[in-house]
Amino acid sequence: MDLEVSRPEADTRSRILDAAQGLFVRHGLEATSLRMITARAKANIAAAHYHFGSKDALIEAVFRRGLARLNEMRLAELDRLEREAGGSPLKPRQVLEAFFGTALMLAADREEGGFEFMRLLGRTMTDPNQFIRTFLAAEYQEVMERFKDALFAALPKVPHEEIIWRLHFMLGAMSYALAGTDALRLATGLTGEDDPRAIAPRLMSFLLGGLRAPLAGRAGEFAKFGAPPAAPSMNRINDAPPRQPARTRGSKALARSNPPTLSHRSSK
Repeated sequence: MDLEVSRPEADTRSRILDAAQGLFVRHGLEATSLRMITARAKANIAAAHYHFGSKDALIEAVFRRGLARLNEMRLAELDRLEREAGGSPLKPRQVLEAFFGTALMLAADREEGGFEFMRLLGRTMTDPNQFIRTFLAAEYQEVMERFKDALFAALPKVPHEEIIWRLHFMLGAMSYALAGTDALRLATGLTGEDDPRAIAPRLMSFLLGGLRAPLAGRAGEFAKFGAPPAAPSMNRINDAPPRQPARTRGSKALARSNPPTLSHRSSK
């Protein structure tokens, strides 16, 4: 008996979604045809039309499935942190870890399709068409509102517009990093495994640095925001403060020459 034919319709739908996701990563959304997808899924065109209706609807289904998992992880982590905080604002570091850290965790999952989906999402975010842009905005809306509110509460003295811009820049950095290191390898000769677990500490350190950095030419305006949060460790973000260098006779002059940095705490 042909086991492929005897599988239930739900399994056929999943196989089409899995095949589409893999081909979209390899060939792109535009270059992948329904015929390519159904051939890889060992299904027929009629099955694809039955379950999805059109290629655009299939694209939506692929992203909706992956984003549902990602958004659930993000909100669950944010809920956990907020419960532990007991009503107090989270630290900016915690908000970033709940949003970006969970995405990196999903990207490290090679067994259940997380790695493949996050690579697809990263590549799509760096060059989305209008259809995908509109769809992703709708799917992200609830999650983005929660995390924006958490960052606003964590950085009460920072203008909301500035936080939104920095969140935008951080999203771009993560998307490009998750899209793959092909261009970086070609340009620099970088070698080694393209593993999100290796990228994670580098990316989180970079994101935290971007969040706390002063605006060029407006360092004095950001003095009231105080010292930066701690940098992340190699596994999880480390709560321990960084070690301070020993003070020397020239340390006061050096301190005066360094611009203040952005944080959730106000300096005295």
